[in-house]
Amino acid sequence: MTQRQARVERRTGETDIEIAISLDGSGEYRIETGVGFLNHMLCLFAKHGALDLTVKAAGDTHIDDHHTVEDIGITLGRAVRQALGDKQGINRYGHALVPMDEALVLAALDVSGRGHLEFDLPLPAAKVGSFDTELVEEFLRALALNSGITLHVRLLSGRNTHHIIEGAFKALGRALRQAVARDERVPGIPSTKGVL
Repeated sequence: MTQRQARVERRTGETDIEIAISLDGSGEYRIETGVGFLNHMLCLFAKHGALDLTVKAAGDTHIDDHHTVEDIGITLGRAVRQALGDKQGINRYGHALVPMDEALVLAALDVSGRGHLEFDLPLPAAKVGSFDTELVEEFLRALALNSGITLHVRLLSGRNTHHIIEGAFKALGRALRQAVARDERVPGIPSTKGVL
C-alpha cells in the first residue's frame, strides 16, 4: 500500500509555514510554531492520531498569535486533504470521547469533502498562559474547512481551560486516526454516491 503523505507550504505577508504529514505514521512529531501552547497541542494531536507530523512556522507574533494559529490550521487542513488522496477504502467516520482529569471532550468527524465545524466547547478562561483561547475555534475551523472534514467538538464536562483544550486535541487526533484508517473489507469510496 502506498504511504499517504503530503508536504504543503503557505507563505503570506503574515506567515511562513511548512507542514509535512503522514497519515500512516507512528505519532512522531517535530513542531516549531513560535506559539508554545499550540506546539503542545499539535504534539498531542500527532501522538494520539498516530500521525507523523512536522510543522515549521514563523509569523507576525509580535502583533498577536492569530495569523500564525489560523494559517497553521489552513495549511494542516490542506495537507490532510492532499494526503488522503482519493479516500479509497477509508472508514470515513471517526469519533473519540477523551477524559483529561475533570474534563470530558467529544470529537466526531466525517471525511466527507464538506468542510464544516460545530464548536460547542465553552472555555472558562480567555487565556492559557499567553495563548488566547478564542484561537482554538479559529484553528479548528481553518483545519475543518481546508481538509474537507465535517468536525464536531463538544464539551461534556470540565472546568479547567487547559484540560478542556488538551482533551479536544487528543480527541481530534484519535477521531482522525479512526476515520482515515483503511478497512480492507470495504473497497472503494465509502459513500453510496461513489465520491467524497
